[in-house]
Amino acid sequence: MAMGALCSAQLAGAVSLSLTPLIRVEDLTWLRLVGASVILVAIARPWRFSFNLSTFLLCVCLGVTSAAMTMLYMLSITRLSIGTATALEFLGPLSIAVIRLRGAGKLWALPPVVGVLALTAPWHGKSDLHGVILALAAGLSWAIYILLTQRAGDDVAGLHSLAISLPVAAIVATFMVGTSVVSRISLSTVFLGLAVSLLLPVVPYALELLALRRLTTGAFGILMSLHPAVGAVVGLIFLNQVLTPLALAGIALVVGAGIGATHSGTRATPGAHAPHTAPRSGVRATPPEPNGQQGEAEVPGSR
Repeated sequence: MAMGALCSAQLAGAVSLSLTPLIRVEDLTWLRLVGASVILVAIARPWRFSFNLSTFLLCVCLGVTSAAMTMLYMLSITRLSIGTATALEFLGPLSIAVIRLRGAGKLWALPPVVGVLALTAPWHGKSDLHGVILALAAGLSWAIYILLTQRAGDDVAGLHSLAISLPVAAIVATFMVGTSVVSRISLSTVFLGLAVSLLLPVVPYALELLALRRLTTGAFGILMSLHPAVGAVVGLIFLNQVLTPLALAGIALVVGAGIGATHSGTRATPGAHAPHTAPRSGVRATPPEPNGQQGEAEVPGSR
């Protein structure tokens, strides 16, 4: 289920790019956010949940951050391969995981640095600097999103927070693409947008929620570290994006660092509670260990 959520998220990017002859990527991203908002508001009915001012404002901030990371990432994959863009973006949540490690665990910060150099190959001067900046900015937004979601605590359940944050994200995205987006989109592409909104975030959210009930936080975090690798495979299969051996090595270094950082931060402590680390959909990754204990882990995050 976790792999299904991961693949669904990456497929959303590939589908969005394949539809560029019909609709601009940023317009489709806006439509995707609007469609997901309508679906989740209808399901969650947030007006039935009692928000206090601080949690409501937090959900609003989550929405602003969601719009930024979604739009920035989608713009980055128009300039970079999906695997490269995802690896660069993943540095955001990975940085949080590494910073929270102690002692020798912080050495996991070194492989991603080498990985970025391998991915961008600055000595060739052929990298799309604009695309790299967009992907890194998306990663920064993703990291902020995780920190904000942690601040939400247990006061805002996953669906209820999404039912507030996603409409806010749709409103912010409207200002980012311009209100004329409504006139640019034909009726036929509206249905395409709704279909893509199921790929991300509706289906991944549901699958992550089910997966988190069955996996430890460490196992879930390791699976989520595979995002860049899955992105590379999706780009190859669906978009014929062939990466150089050096770029593949860079992705491997980022993935390996994600797995290593998650594993280093995972330790079973009887009676201890896992620090709440939020996947990208807003789910709080705190599943029980199989033996009834809580595993303490840092999860880099999920798309």
